[in-house]
Amino acid sequence: MNTKVEIDSRNFSRRKFISTCAACAAYGVCMAKSPIEVSSSHSYTNIKNEKLRIRVIYSLHNIVQDRPDWPNIGFDFKPSIEKYNSVFKKEFPSYEFISTLASNQEDAESIIAQDKNEKIDAYIVFQMNCWNRVVQTIAKSKKPVLYVDFKYAGSGGFLVYNSEFLRNKQSNVGFVSSSRVEDLIEGVKCFESSVQNPDHFASATTMARLKSTPSSGQISWKSDKLDVLSMDETKRRLKESKILAFRDQNAHTAEPIMGIPIEFLTFAELNKAWEAANRDEAKVVAEKWKNNSSKIVDVSFDELQNSAAFYLGMKSILKKHQANAITVNCLGGFYGNHIHAYPCLGFHELANEGLIGACECDIRSTVTMVAFSTMTGRPGYISDPVIDTSKRQIIYAHCVAPNKMFGTEGAANPYNIMTHSEDRQGAAVQSMLPLGYLTTTLEIDNDKKEIIFHQAKAVDNDPDDRACRTKLCAEPIGDIEKLFTEWDRWGWHRVTFYGDLKKPVYDLADSIGWRVIEET
Repeated sequence: MNTKVEIDSRNFSRRKFISTCAACAAYGVCMAKSPIEVSSSHSYTNIKNEKLRIRVIYSLHNIVQDRPDWPNIGFDFKPSIEKYNSVFKKEFPSYEFISTLASNQEDAESIIAQDKNEKIDAYIVFQMNCWNRVVQTIAKSKKPVLYVDFKYAGSGGFLVYNSEFLRNKQSNVGFVSSSRVEDLIEGVKCFESSVQNPDHFASATTMARLKSTPSSGQISWKSDKLDVLSMDETKRRLKESKILAFRDQNAHTAEPIMGIPIEFLTFAELNKAWEAANRDEAKVVAEKWKNNSSKIVDVSFDELQNSAAFYLGMKSILKKHQANAITVNCLGGFYGNHIHAYPCLGFHELANEGLIGACECDIRSTVTMVAFSTMTGRPGYISDPVIDTSKRQIIYAHCVAPNKMFGTEGAANPYNIMTHSEDRQGAAVQSMLPLGYLTTTLEIDNDKKEIIFHQAKAVDNDPDDRACRTKLCAEPIGDIEKLFTEWDRWGWHRVTFYGDLKKPVYDLADSIGWRVIEET
């Protein structure tokens, strides 16, 4: 991709940005090359008596985001980049920082090629959009690399890519996953002891991170009686369940998972059901959503009614195929003009009715929701998690969430109706989920014959405008450092239930011959 970025009212290509000192200076980066005296607490001179030079790479699509993705379309990264560059200049006056943009592997390779002549000592790589593959190439430099998650923006790629480094014991790559700038500063300080010994950098940053992560202490939570079905009854009901999956325009039947039948249907059938939905009935549903919500932000009543028609269409398809679960490749369908409303509010309503609506045609997460909803009578909440060590939290983020987390007869929590976050279109849900309770977060993998899970106490709902609308913040039970390790094997999605499901998870796994992986 050869997009352009605008700096000081002039257009520069990314490659020109990489090689142009003036562009770096426009971002507030000190470009001085003269030797320095070792007088600052952060001072450093290498064996040639030259200043420590650090390349700061911001891995992103573009300075102003031009597509739907985390954090959101139209997001301006320039203030954040300027803030970080200013922090580096202020906190490390005796270092030299060179600021660079990169979008992909090709950009990263160009940077590495250039740096053979630039005498770069170390790298900082900010993951500012999720899936830009830049850090992988930079890590191969064998120089110290500080890998930083830009929260609610690059978090998916950060978790997946960083867990690959951890699994491969990439000793020259350390990481920061914190919303607190002080933790970033502590990570940068680790360069002092590691430039001559890059293989010590990961352990140095781990020590710094552990020092600044709050202690878990004794975690207690509200009482929550959970009744579960026997394993035999659960398995019997799973065979009576059925998942309808809408991925593309191809229809076929898939092999059952955990005994659950799975049928793939076409976008055309889904769109036809939306077209056939009674608009008067849709208006009634839209009025209910409007009246029950705490507030509506940037969503018209026409869009509410459109979403309600999509919900009614999904219900009619579930009835026609005698199914209790539906999952839709919503973004692919919407951007491909195959469907004309987002299913977010429809999934919300289905979950509150005891049915299953699952995002992104994610079969594993849908099976997880069906299995444990059947067992507990409670809905699952599918999410894209984020980890913030400064608060010792994992944040479960998505634009779809129920507001009856204790089952159809349980108490309802407040919710807001907002646009789908990444593209600011359609209608989605910001559910202010109950706090103080123990949650169990799961994912199943039929190929591995494994169930992964962790538990956490719900402590907050984050209203941050970046990334998905619902953001349940929770304090993990156990080792938060271990929580960084499995994302490369399991992907980004997890499914969260309210209640203590640890024993039921092990009982179900034992009954079907699967293995349980505890990720904290």
